Amino acid sequence: MIQNERNCRHEHVLHVARQMMTAARTAPKGKGVDIIEVALVTGEDLKKLADQMVAMVEEHGMKFFLRDADNILQAECVIIIGTREQAQGLNCGHCGFPTCTGRTEGVPCALNSVDVGIAIGSACAMGADMRVDTRVMFSAGFAAQRLDWLKGCKSVFAIPVSASSKNPFFDRKSKS
Repeated sequence: MIQNERNCRHEHVLHVARQMMTAARTAPKGKGVDIIEVALVTGEDLKKLADQMVAMVEEHGMKFFLRDADNILQAECVIIIGTREQAQGLNCGHCGFPTCTGRTEGVPCALNSVDVGIAIGSACAMGADMRVDTRVMFSAGFAAQRLDWLKGCKSVFAIPVSASSKNPFFDRKSKS
C-alpha cells in the first residue's frame, strides 16, 4: 500500500493534537490541584469559533480578532485550554491581595493563571516535537470562553494546529 502524506495529514494532525492535550493534562499543577480543562475543536465548530471572534470585534474593537479568525479557518483543529477558578489557600499575595479570602470576586488566583500557562507551554512543546505549527491565541480562547465550551473556566486560551507547507500563523497581516 502507498499512502500519500496529503491524504493522511488531517488524521495525523488530530493524533498530534490529542497528544498535545495529554501534555497539557500531565503538566505540573500548583499544589498538585488539577483545575485545567482541555478540549479539541474540529469540523464545523472551527467556523463557529471564527464567527464568534468576528462578532466580538464589534463589542471591543480589537481588530486582531479578524486576522486570528482567518487563522482559525486555516487550522486543521484548535485545542482550547482553560482553568476553573479556585483559590489555592496559600495567602501568597501574588494576585494582588494579601489573603485568598480578601480577594475581590473575579480576580483569578495567580496559581490558576500559572497552571494554565504551564499547560499551554507543555502542549505547544509537544506540538513542536511533532513538527506541527501552532500559535497561542488569547482571541480564540476568549471566543471559546464566550461560547462556554469549557464549562466553568474563567481563563481560556486556544492553540490552532496546522501542518502545511507554510505556517499560516507566521507572517500574518493585520486586517484593518
